[in-house]
Amino acid sequence: MSAEPPGRGSTVPNRLENEKSPYLLQHAGNPVDWYPWGMEALEHARNQHLPVLVSIGYSACHWCHVMAHESFEDADVARFMNQHFVNIKVDREERPDVDSIYMSAVQALSGQGGWPLNVFLTSAGKPFFGGTYFPPEPRHGLPSWTQVLEGVSAVFQESPDDVEHNAEVLTNAVRQSQGSNVAFGDLEEKHLLGAVDTAIGQGDWQHGGFGGAPKFPQPLAIEFLLQAHHRFGRQDSLDLALLTLARMSEGGIYDHLGGGFHRYAVDSVWLVPHFEKMLYDNALLARVYLYAFQITGNPRLRRVVEETLDYLLRDLRASEGSFYCSEDADSEGKEGVYYVWNPQSVAQAVGPELAALARARYGVTEGGNFEGKTVLTVRSGAEELAEAFGLDVADAEASLRDIDVRMLAARRCRVRPQTDSKTLVSWNALAIRALAEAGSVLKRQDYIDAALTATEFIFREMRPAGKLVRSFRSGPGSVPAFLDDYAFLAEALIALSQAAADPAHLRTAREISQEMIERFWDEDAGSFFDTPRDGESLVVRPRSLFDNPIPSGNASAARVLLLLEALTGEAEPRRKALSVLRAAGSLVEKAPLGVPYLLCAADLALATPIQIAVTDVGNRDELDGMLDEVFKRYRPNAVLSVGASEASPLLVGRQPIEGKTTAYVCEHFSCQFPVTEPAALARQLDGIRPNGSRSS
Repeated sequence: MSAEPPGRGSTVPNRLENEKSPYLLQHAGNPVDWYPWGMEALEHARNQHLPVLVSIGYSACHWCHVMAHESFEDADVARFMNQHFVNIKVDREERPDVDSIYMSAVQALSGQGGWPLNVFLTSAGKPFFGGTYFPPEPRHGLPSWTQVLEGVSAVFQESPDDVEHNAEVLTNAVRQSQGSNVAFGDLEEKHLLGAVDTAIGQGDWQHGGFGGAPKFPQPLAIEFLLQAHHRFGRQDSLDLALLTLARMSEGGIYDHLGGGFHRYAVDSVWLVPHFEKMLYDNALLARVYLYAFQITGNPRLRRVVEETLDYLLRDLRASEGSFYCSEDADSEGKEGVYYVWNPQSVAQAVGPELAALARARYGVTEGGNFEGKTVLTVRSGAEELAEAFGLDVADAEASLRDIDVRMLAARRCRVRPQTDSKTLVSWNALAIRALAEAGSVLKRQDYIDAALTATEFIFREMRPAGKLVRSFRSGPGSVPAFLDDYAFLAEALIALSQAAADPAHLRTAREISQEMIERFWDEDAGSFFDTPRDGESLVVRPRSLFDNPIPSGNASAARVLLLLEALTGEAEPRRKALSVLRAAGSLVEKAPLGVPYLLCAADLALATPIQIAVTDVGNRDELDGMLDEVFKRYRPNAVLSVGASEASPLLVGRQPIEGKTTAYVCEHFSCQFPVTEPAALARQLDGIRPNGSRSS
């Protein structure tokens, strides 16, 4: 073992000092002798006959910070850990494979999961015990962290056979949970309708969303509801989606001054959030607000899209153009202090003439709604406030805009939460897709330009030797990219090819998709592994079918392959996509809200694809007129290819008519007459039945 580290408050670095992950660097000064994940730690445990502790978290995790301060910075606790365990710290965002395996183990043990995740392993990497947060003293039915350590150490030393048996049983349980699912057969419309009924039945029809506290946004479930409305004309699915979007954007989970959403609400009414802000949440939510805007034309929905994406560009964008992972929940050592207000701080920010209006707008009171302060929520609209304060509505709206500007300026003088400044391919791809789609729908070229810049960064900096890596911070990381990195990037490239009217991005998407198949496809199971075939050998090779806050890699890959079939006419991508859907089919019946993005992919598989080819003759006004008709409509089963004739498969043989920009609208490669006027294109698009079906 290494020399005994110093006690609490030490700045002497441990083995994490040369890591790139901000989360691991947060622990580099702990007295715990942390190892990064790798064979060195496991070999050391084997040589010293010690159990392994793997502690998994992420930079923006509030309870990870709490446990670190309470236990990992304590000299006595660290001394015991260093003497009796080999201790490994893992950033779950860098190593989702490690996190997935050991989260499955803890969920198998306790039925619960979360972060910080603390799992005890044998030196072979097999889990035998674990949990999440443990306090420094016993409370709320939880043992103290020291009690856990002492108990695990004693069992490991005194009952090694029991430990090995438990480790084997638990590893087999993990292997089953991570393995391929039972083949289900073809998904049909009745399965989608059943999933819609389940979602509607589990919806909160008063406050929006699903279930009670804590309440998560679930943008993938909302996306499925919007697609269900498009396919089946289900008004109830649209109503639940719109109710959820409205209540979230009014509540404290939304940042009314700076834009963007917090991770989740600790209550059932979206009032008090868990304050960290994640790149993936905001990218996914921006998309569903955008789709809802396409359906309804509601300007409030557009405003949320733009405020959310503007937040990403302002606060999470690196100077090189990629996007950082997250902002912490804490600043000044306290959760949420950056975001909350009292009447005095409001008056200081906006001045006495606007203070009462600001308090009424956002419900700011002396007692507050969070630890004596107020999380801002929209309590009254401009018309109500105008009536209450004797103002014209236009004057009230102007005053509210002024209030927001002043309060944001005042807030930016506070100590900001820390930013996790690493770049992940998968999360950046989610942002790229959101920016590309919003840029095309909202005519925001700055969004498309930002998407292009982030894409260029990935291919310039995160593809050394022609292979994607998972992360970047002060240089590319050493961990190969995972399935979701490839699948999300391919989806983003397809969206970018449409938004930027550049077939080159489609060619790159096809290239990335082929690499994805070569590196992750499992022909025996008919689905994809999460880790590449030449990746690190773990105790289990993970395969995820359930969505988490982000889509599962398999769901995204299936959607990519279905889009490529529609864009190219090639049959093999569709065969693999349908195989993935069959492999996950039983989950659609058992737990549809656990697989909403698979449901979105299944909807695409069952729909007749609408293929739109627009020949670009170099007249930007003509092209913009045509594309505006395409982008303003919500058509989740439509694909678009824009460029010179022959530039992509959909454009082959599509010649411009009379030298004009020409649109060809096809359903499964059966085309209508080409048109050269936006109004004619609009008529063709509106004449297509939204629920045209196709056998799987």
